[in-house]
Amino acid sequence: MKKMSCLVIIVTSFIAMSCITLLAETGPGYWPKWRGPNDTGSIAAGNPPVSWSETKNIKWKVKFPGKGSSSPIIWGDKIIFQTAVASKAAGENTANKASEARPPQDAPRRSGRRGGGGMSSQVSTEYKFDVVCLNRKTGELLWQRTVTEALPHEGHHRDHGFASFSPVTDGKNIWASFGSRGIHCLDMAGKIIWSKNLVKMRMRAGFGEGNSIALTDKAIIVVSDQEDQSWIHAFNKDNGELLWKNKRDEPTAWATPLAVQVNGKTQIITNATNNVRSYDAQTGDIIWQCTGQTQNVIPSPVVGFEKVFCTSGYRGAALQAIELGKTGTLTPSNGISWQATEGTPYVPSPVLYKDKLYICAGNKGVISCYQAQTGTPHFTQQTLEGIQGVYASPVGVADRIYFAGRKGTVVVIKNSDKLEVLATNTLDDGFDASPAIAGDELYLKGNEYLYCIAEK
Repeated sequence: MKKMSCLVIIVTSFIAMSCITLLAETGPGYWPKWRGPNDTGSIAAGNPPVSWSETKNIKWKVKFPGKGSSSPIIWGDKIIFQTAVASKAAGENTANKASEARPPQDAPRRSGRRGGGGMSSQVSTEYKFDVVCLNRKTGELLWQRTVTEALPHEGHHRDHGFASFSPVTDGKNIWASFGSRGIHCLDMAGKIIWSKNLVKMRMRAGFGEGNSIALTDKAIIVVSDQEDQSWIHAFNKDNGELLWKNKRDEPTAWATPLAVQVNGKTQIITNATNNVRSYDAQTGDIIWQCTGQTQNVIPSPVVGFEKVFCTSGYRGAALQAIELGKTGTLTPSNGISWQATEGTPYVPSPVLYKDKLYICAGNKGVISCYQAQTGTPHFTQQTLEGIQGVYASPVGVADRIYFAGRKGTVVVIKNSDKLEVLATNTLDDGFDASPAIAGDELYLKGNEYLYCIAEK
């Protein structure tokens, strides 16, 4: 395998960000974060299949250990994800199963006290929290490392488990957060380099944890938005030393922070209910902030055209195109370039492909497409036939956008000003994890199986 170094690249022709650079790794065999090398959900190189089935264009299919909707990442010949493996035969108790019974769209309103909803409960099963590495070419298990073993203090929503987090890598090391079960650094052979305890979190309605971490050239950034005191932490990526931490006035959210350079300074952008904020990655100081999102923020930001696009869609709808390079408190007349207030996503993050921003409505296979620079709608709230629900975030490559559904259907559309479906593909598994792309291969991690989709 040819090794590639970690680079900071200026992405001009692909997503037009003149003063903005993303902390990215490049190359056709690299998808080092769950939203891809540029945190947009899209990649310039690659040509995976448009159509497939259980008997067509499946290079390999393997059953993976444990449970969890962790999205896979890729570096060269390795594909890596997180999982939770029950380490005792006893199941979770009856009270916990009741706490998992309500889907996200039916989450109760918060009571007068913070954390109202009362759906958290004890768990009676200990879990091994593992990082898993497979051979990307064959699906063979290369290693599986337990970074910690613990009895979770809370349950989780029925639609996911204790491993909804996704790792990041720079090709030298891998960083994996399990939230209340700590953050862990491993080398590419699976050796644990350091581990660090994090805040024990109390999540709204006992829905469980799952926001992933951000990587800068020096630090790992962890956001812990919860029903008790929320925090943002920066740890030295090499040794786990705490660099800084700040309190956050935010309720539970699950959005992954975004590391981006603006005019030579690294900023950390966080999407949340009370405020979207940008922090100085060196000091933790707030550079700018603005209001406008909904409750239960899950989608992660994407960046392009000197803007950051933030979305949410629980009990309301918000899409904000926020100008970068600003400071202080931003408003629609000073810093918010354009907005949309309908058809925005609850769980799936947007995908920015070339000059277009694609979003889902709620958790449905209903999509809208906007011109990212101006906010001009190309089409809004168009139904993708065959998809009953969407948690996975869409991905883009080769002038195509791939939408993976919870029941195993993946709809492929053309990157176009109008909705044009190229293929509707169905497999025997359901997909909550987001797809990954490497070269001419598409990777779909389901509830039980990991698929490599490629022409044979």
